Amino acid sequence: MAATQRLLYLHGFRSSPKSFKAVRLQAWLQAHRPEVHWACPQLPASPAEAMALITALTQDWPVRGSTVIGSSLGGFYATALAEARGFAAVLLNPAVDPARDLAPHVGEHAHYHDPDQRFHFRAGYLEALRTLSVPAITRPERYAALIAKGDEVLDWREMCARYPGADIRLLDGSDHGLSDFDAHLPWLLAVLGLG
Repeated sequence: MAATQRLLYLHGFRSSPKSFKAVRLQAWLQAHRPEVHWACPQLPASPAEAMALITALTQDWPVRGSTVIGSSLGGFYATALAEARGFAAVLLNPAVDPARDLAPHVGEHAHYHDPDQRFHFRAGYLEALRTLSVPAITRPERYAALIAKGDEVLDWREMCARYPGADIRLLDGSDHGLSDFDAHLPWLLAVLGLG
């Protein structure tokens, strides 16, 4: 990957820009690489609206030097954006089939970082997720992934199989939220060409 000059971070389901991984990475960039353009929007529950937002945010970004990082559901969106725009992508325990996995979660939810903020995840969003799914990644050299065998939400084997040929760092333990994220920050920064 070329050294990242523009970085888009996409959080997961029920998460927000207050995700500790996003906050940690943004703090590092502010301290060490303030010239890197950082974007980390609050994603709408609607997949169509989420993709419209991130497409609009990055519409003027050149392919070279632009990277999207996605965690969980954000990893699914990051893959769709990377395939549509040609960006590099770094995936953190990415959702592979969110239409299947989120089907039991249709209904009202609170955001993790602000429980007073509630949103509705509608049944129609499942078909929107199916529509956004890409059949297979092209140019796996654009992709890197941090995948935890200890992920209690998603199957690490399915995640690995989704990104054949990508630069995959497979963790023996850890968890879905990558609570040991700081230990993997040097790898992530190296992948981004910033470390």
